Amino acid sequence: MLLETLNPPADDLARQTGWELKVEGICRGDVCVPLPDGAVKHDRVDVTTVAERLGMPLIHDETEGLWSLGPAAGVTGRALTTAVAPELQLPDLRTGELFALSSLRGRKVILVAWASW
Repeated sequence: MLLETLNPPADDLARQTGWELKVEGICRGDVCVPLPDGAVKHDRVDVTTVAERLGMPLIHDETEGLWSLGPAAGVTGRALTTAVAPELQLPDLRTGELFALSSLRGRKVILVAWASW
């Protein structure tokens, strides 16, 4: 999740991370983690506290003035909630025909992504 502020609206945090504010604290599915008093003010969430409580990496890009909040590995003990990739279809570079990632099910696959930015 990219942030311009460390106190985003709770709805934005829920939409982008899946972690929702509830009476019990911050929750995703059946997992709820209590937040200390002062972590939520005027429906805005202190991301520093959330990152600490959920074991989420939080990085700051001073040049761009942005923050990046990573996955909650500290709560579940792993960064990914599943090792199942979503269906992905891309044109084959040689034939132009669609190639489905699912056609490789059961085999080990490495996906490499690159972006110029």
